[in-house]
Amino acid sequence: MRFPIHKLMRLGGSVIALLVSMPTQAADPAPFELAGPAFRITVTRGEQSLPIAQVPSLSEGDRLAIEADLPADQGARFVMVSAFLRGATNPPPKAWISFAETWKKKDKDKALALTVPKGARQMVLFLAPDTGGVEGAMRDAVRGKPGEFVRATRDLNQASLDRSRLDTFMDAIRAQENTHPEYLRSVAPILSRSLSIKLNEDCLSRVIEMQAACLLENRAALVLADVHSSSMAETLTGAPTDLALQLSATREAGYGFYSPYISVVRDIAKIFGAFSNPEFDYLPTLNVHKGGSMGVLLNTAPSFKKPKSVMVVAMPAIEADSPPRLRSGSDGPVCVARPGAVLPVEGAPLLYSTAYARAMRLTFTSASGEAVELPVAAQADRGGYVVTGDLPASFRGTAKGHLHGEWGFKPFDGPDVMLQRPDDKGWAVAGEAPALVVGRDNGLMLKGSAPACVESVTLRQGDDAPKALKWTVQGSDGLSLTLPLADARPGALRVEVKYQGVAQPSAIPLQSYAQASRLDGLTLHAGDKAAVLSGQRLDQVESVAVGALSLRPDGLTRDGSVDRLRLVAQGEDAAMAQGRVVPARVKLRDGRSVNLSVTVAAARPQVALLGRTITPGAPPANGKALALSGDTLLPDNGQMVFSLRLSGDTKLTASDVIEVAPADDGAAIRLTAANGLRLESPQVMVATFIPRTMAPALFGPLRFRLLHGGEASDWQPLVTLARLPQIDGIACEAQPGGCTIKGRDLFLIDAIGTNPALDTATRVETGYTGSAITVPAPQGGAYHLRLRDAPDSVVTLPVG
Repeated sequence: MRFPIHKLMRLGGSVIALLVSMPTQAADPAPFELAGPAFRITVTRGEQSLPIAQVPSLSEGDRLAIEADLPADQGARFVMVSAFLRGATNPPPKAWISFAETWKKKDKDKALALTVPKGARQMVLFLAPDTGGVEGAMRDAVRGKPGEFVRATRDLNQASLDRSRLDTFMDAIRAQENTHPEYLRSVAPILSRSLSIKLNEDCLSRVIEMQAACLLENRAALVLADVHSSSMAETLTGAPTDLALQLSATREAGYGFYSPYISVVRDIAKIFGAFSNPEFDYLPTLNVHKGGSMGVLLNTAPSFKKPKSVMVVAMPAIEADSPPRLRSGSDGPVCVARPGAVLPVEGAPLLYSTAYARAMRLTFTSASGEAVELPVAAQADRGGYVVTGDLPASFRGTAKGHLHGEWGFKPFDGPDVMLQRPDDKGWAVAGEAPALVVGRDNGLMLKGSAPACVESVTLRQGDDAPKALKWTVQGSDGLSLTLPLADARPGALRVEVKYQGVAQPSAIPLQSYAQASRLDGLTLHAGDKAAVLSGQRLDQVESVAVGALSLRPDGLTRDGSVDRLRLVAQGEDAAMAQGRVVPARVKLRDGRSVNLSVTVAAARPQVALLGRTITPGAPPANGKALALSGDTLLPDNGQMVFSLRLSGDTKLTASDVIEVAPADDGAAIRLTAANGLRLESPQVMVATFIPRTMAPALFGPLRFRLLHGGEASDWQPLVTLARLPQIDGIACEAQPGGCTIKGRDLFLIDAIGTNPALDTATRVETGYTGSAITVPAPQGGAYHLRLRDAPDSVVTLPVG
């Protein structure tokens, strides 16, 4: 016999891979909008029973009670058939196929009481018209071509989940249209993100009355597709059935991986073959869960004439429960000051469109030690879980909450979230009150309770119009502000911080001052072509002339109330000699000039790198060691000994310090006589640098300088510190024409090539979290790697 695997279906216009019982040359079929029969299905695991709507996957040993929910005046008699499957190439035993005559009076005759057998991987239901020989025909069909039904149940399951997301989106849009259409502009993007539904943003620019209709147009493109959704469909068109079934379980075809929470669209190739006979034809169905029952949707009306229609109903896969990895959608604390607070979550669209997640609750312990557990409800239009219970009045400040519940029969742990609720302590300036200077913007840090609950921050001065300020939350108790005082006048002012749901804001009194540029001094060392000007309001300095040197600003820093402006020389004018007293003329941006007298200070220490020796770390006990060449690349598990010479008559001392820092101005670590420095002579110093113990956070190009007698030498390049991945092994037998490199921290690799030039190298994507990379076969018995920390160097990975 032959059974046709039928054409692609479109569910409400959304591209969903389905099996359809019609000839492959026919026109595109109708959507699944015809209501079919319903089923009452209960799953029992251990002592717990759940309706099928709350069961994302079945497990060996589960007990199922299945009854067709047919009307009392049902005219046609249906035989309900259940079949457990164990893969495309392993027909199930006869005992795995059961029958029930739905028109019988006794429960044992009209219902199915089943136990999932050991070794079963899929389950499928059928409703077949009562016809002589139907049991034998169904048994032969399932056992003769089990692969057809394995694929059907997988794809129909995924299609039903995609349909549930689309239905939830459309219902929410219509409900919003009927109640508050003016809010669609803000609600629609949240629904789109929650349910992974494509949003036509152009619709939100239309008049309010037309937004909902526009959002629901072209439903074929609403459900977001997986990257593998269609690449294999065209390839498989017309392929022999057996080949198609083999390919359908590969990653490239996009099948064979049942994931009950990742929203994808599956394309089923138009595969010919299988079986059909004059007696029966097969109709696919989509599951729709409502309350305790499971209904099905058809796209074709069943036929009760030959060939009679057999409805195919997919059941959840038989596998370990796979709860979604739910992530917090908030970058910081969440305010729960108002009823109905939202805990933003990401990564699980099926939370909103199915009943798989149940009994969800938020648990936390307040600062007083009180344990609190509150129910929460998922709302797609709010973008997360809404707290439906009342917080205790005693909860104030900050507490760490945990979102959890059940996913089917399995405990489900969501993310931790920091909860905040305002207290009555108000806000104050963090640390000492800053000296606010008018004529420029001033930074301000505030400290208080529950910054996540701040609704507005306002700057007020006298009778002037208030100014709304932007702010950022800093940690669990801080706000960072920028006060726009460029056009303000000196005098008293205040910042008001208002909480959500609190009428009276917290006021912070401040004082601003008028201040012109004040020049405290200019520091210039002999031989240098850079200087530092100190004072206040140095942002107004345009240039400084010291003798023949013309200096320009090169970076302003602020140390409390003192500005420090770095200046660098323009051109090739000669540097100053030590002890020389020269006049300096400071030109301001407003055209004014100020004169200073400068005494050239002693020369800063001048050092030169004499040499360095790099010793790699011990090779891994159970892995592959990377080979590094030259003395410019230091592995993070190795050590480096380097020496430097001090020029001139200056002598090194035991109190001198070498600073090592990233080339991009990161924080420096210090080498002293207590941790790696030794004097060879008054002019030569030897340093030992062990990055793993001395500087575990450093990587990339490093630089060094000497601190001697309160002065610092210029920064100079030192070495490139490279973090190495752990290579556990290289497997080539199972990859014709290529190999698989396995290990940890593979994200540290930028590219893998078969030759030192890396001209055809395999790039490792940014943020790669996997433990294996497939690459072409090596040339010369080794791979060549470019590390992210050392893009200008190539290291070698031997294969043997």
